[in-house]
Amino acid sequence: MASKLTKSEHVIQSIKNYIASGEWPMGSKIPSQRKLAEMFSVNRSTIVAALEELKKEGLIEGVMGKGTIVVNNTWALLAASPPSDVDKQAAFTPPKPPSAPAVEIEEKKKPEKFIDLGKGELAQDIFPVDNMQQVMMRLAESLEPFGYEQPKGYLPLREAISGYMKKQGTDVSPDSILIVSGALQGLQLIAAGLLHRGSSVLLEQPSYLYSLQVFQSAGMSLSGLPIDEEGLKTDALAKKKASGPSSILYTIPCFHNPTGTLMSEDRRKELLSICQEKRLPIIEDDIFRELWLDAPPPPTLQSLDESGRVLYIGSFSKTLTPGLRIGWIAGPEQVIDKLAEIKMQTDYGSSSLSQLVAAEWISSGLYENHLSFIREELKKRRAAAIDALNKYMSDLAEWDVPTGGFFMWLRLKNGVRIHDLYERAYQAGVILNPGSIYTNQSVPALRLSYGYATTEDFEEGIEKLRTIILESLNE
Repeated sequence: MASKLTKSEHVIQSIKNYIASGEWPMGSKIPSQRKLAEMFSVNRSTIVAALEELKKEGLIEGVMGKGTIVVNNTWALLAASPPSDVDKQAAFTPPKPPSAPAVEIEEKKKPEKFIDLGKGELAQDIFPVDNMQQVMMRLAESLEPFGYEQPKGYLPLREAISGYMKKQGTDVSPDSILIVSGALQGLQLIAAGLLHRGSSVLLEQPSYLYSLQVFQSAGMSLSGLPIDEEGLKTDALAKKKASGPSSILYTIPCFHNPTGTLMSEDRRKELLSICQEKRLPIIEDDIFRELWLDAPPPPTLQSLDESGRVLYIGSFSKTLTPGLRIGWIAGPEQVIDKLAEIKMQTDYGSSSLSQLVAAEWISSGLYENHLSFIREELKKRRAAAIDALNKYMSDLAEWDVPTGGFFMWLRLKNGVRIHDLYERAYQAGVILNPGSIYTNQSVPALRLSYGYATTEDFEEGIEKLRTIILESLNE
């Protein structure tokens, strides 16, 4: 039988657990010796011995005039020295929508319908109308006057999300969760509240972030990193030198937007190891996680992280409905407190009704049932999309079959001008998302979505796309 821990060893292990979970993030002041003694029911000499050992291990250090500080979490340092008010205002400049070439069509020549092959949301016929009506009716029976929610959001919703994330393997407390009005607001809050002008945001290239101006408008630069079939290439990350006052990493590890790539578990561990070495904070944008089609994805970066280095962003926009406008940020409590403060200054909290609806969906079990339905629908749509591409595009383009989400990255083989392709397709009634939106440079690629158009419309759109490409090449 293993021997029991001594009192000092118990204190050391407990403090390590607080630090590893992110509850005591880097830069935070730990409780006084007297409070620690009360917390663990030991005398102060035991606490002194434990703290000395933790100092030797490099987990904490004494700072003149500040007390004993945790020294292994970078987000808390950023929260402790937020940008100026001027920077905050810049960070909240509304992002412009992705620009597309202006196309003029005579009224009499306009197509009877448009087929959108790039839309970043699920089709309306996948929307759970009946279940949503049931949820709204149940809530109406017990509805009370709405007031402003707590700064971090409706507590039952945060509790429900906490429980849901624990089922996924990510242990995070309700106090470490902030409800936001969609993932985009989460990015805005981080840019406004934690990052300074001149900072560098490292990210996959291509990436969804290139289509936004959240970070650029806050005076930060985007620095692209290559990806392969396992996700962001960590060798390129390892060679990357920091620039500006600080750098962070933004990544979409699950069914990446726009390529659909799923980051492997080994790659996730490599990424965390490099970020630990470089003291690089991470934003994990995981809004597509539950849209797996073949097998559940690897553990979240946040669950694999032992230093509170990851801020996790989740959302119901891609799985339930974008109109609900409910997402969340999970991270070290001290950092979440700071972001909650900024959110309250911005909008006094997300919609109370939307938060009630989201909480009911999760707690009732309807959400998990709905996800099962969505996965089956997306499997059918993915199969139909692959059939259409094999039929019409096998000699003109290359693509990888995604294992989840609803995006595919179509790489054209021949020298077709994407700008001309977009215009001609639009005139033919097909809306495309050119790759330049996601790379900040011209690339012979398109982001296709099989989650929005019907299977029949998707095939019709791809057939038209083939005709347009061939006509262009023959000119």
